[in-house]
Amino acid sequence: MKEIAKKAWGYRHIVLLIVWLLYIINYFDRLSVLTFLPYIQKDLNLTPVEVGQLASVFFFAYALAQVTAGFLADKFGSKRVMNCAILVFTAITALTGAVKSFGQFIALRIGLGLGEGHHFAPAVRTINNWFPVTERGRATSFFATSWAVAPAIVPVLVTSLAAYFFAGQWRPVFYFLALPGLIGMWALWYFVSDSPQEMLAKGRLRQEEYDHILVTGTAAAGDDSGKDSRNKNYAVFLKDGHFYVYCVALFCQLAVYWGSTTWLTSFLVQQHGMDIKKMGFFASAPYIVAFFAMMLGGWLMDKVFHRMKPVALIAYLGCIPVLWILGTVGKEQTGLLLTMLLLSGFFINLNFGSIYAYIQKRYPKEVVGGATGLANGIGQMGSFVSPLVAGYLVKVGPNGTQDFRMVFVFFALASAVAALSSLILKEQRIEAGTSLSPTENRTTSV
Repeated sequence: MKEIAKKAWGYRHIVLLIVWLLYIINYFDRLSVLTFLPYIQKDLNLTPVEVGQLASVFFFAYALAQVTAGFLADKFGSKRVMNCAILVFTAITALTGAVKSFGQFIALRIGLGLGEGHHFAPAVRTINNWFPVTERGRATSFFATSWAVAPAIVPVLVTSLAAYFFAGQWRPVFYFLALPGLIGMWALWYFVSDSPQEMLAKGRLRQEEYDHILVTGTAAAGDDSGKDSRNKNYAVFLKDGHFYVYCVALFCQLAVYWGSTTWLTSFLVQQHGMDIKKMGFFASAPYIVAFFAMMLGGWLMDKVFHRMKPVALIAYLGCIPVLWILGTVGKEQTGLLLTMLLLSGFFINLNFGSIYAYIQKRYPKEVVGGATGLANGIGQMGSFVSPLVAGYLVKVGPNGTQDFRMVFVFFALASAVAALSSLILKEQRIEAGTSLSPTENRTTSV
């Protein structure tokens, strides 16, 4: 089997790379708004509460889209759904440069959430279709690094574009960002298919690699169009109580990730008085180490622990003191600030790849799209709640200064809830045809 794996390295990794690049494009669009948020707030004369509402409404639409995206990917195929998603969020991003009012911005944020929300579940299902079960932890972890790499480079790139090419203006940057979306749609059309069988027929996939994917337990050998739905028994996860425990952990993890990502630039500008160039560097810091943390988490899940729970506990328990301290760092303590930002990037992101591999490892391949979409839809409500709550926790002084200490206390508490959820989570695989009643769990803890 090892000999086959060595020889079969090939086209499935090209598919993974394209899916990874497409999600970086996805993140460029949403993170550019968050990077320029302090300046958008000033131009549109927004309060911290309104800023929180703008951030949260995106994730509300994004969460709703997650649910439909998973089922649409199961029914119509991952590639079609991803293509529509990229088309929508590319158009909305270009329009963001022309926003003039809070109401217009709300409408665009909802549109962007609906567009980008239909991208994730099909991307995960594509990985599920192209990789054997023994490789999915690492493949999903690599895919998850897209939301480490993107935040590491987006603040630096877009602030540099604004500073050096657009005379310090943020609006032209959004017009420019339509170009990567167009390139992404071409790459999806040319390089990616819903299943290995399609590329085998086109002569791009070798029989040797196709056999490796099948022999070691692929999610799908044939068509992913979803025309045959007889094997899609969604009760397998809907009646599994641990699915909902998993959703709680995911809710808290996304609340911490997107809450901190949303408010980081404002925290650096308002509480630490940074200019646009310095802010771009410090805002990238947590995500420089996030890439390595995600890859380490996937490796630990596949090769060391063979399950998610230990990785999750290390990640969430590490977040609690780091986030608590981060909010208390003084204005002149740049060394300590950078250290805490790097540590927060490590612990927040350590479990990202492995938490999304959980569904692929636990449930039958026929329901992975639906289970991923529903779980991420519930989890993304954490992304909706967190920036909104944080907006109310920001303390505004009489001279307009802003204090974010309670915001980071809130993130630390969310990490504690995630740790507790992970502690009681069971992970043993449920095979196709297994029926779980609401009061019975046939799995055992591993």
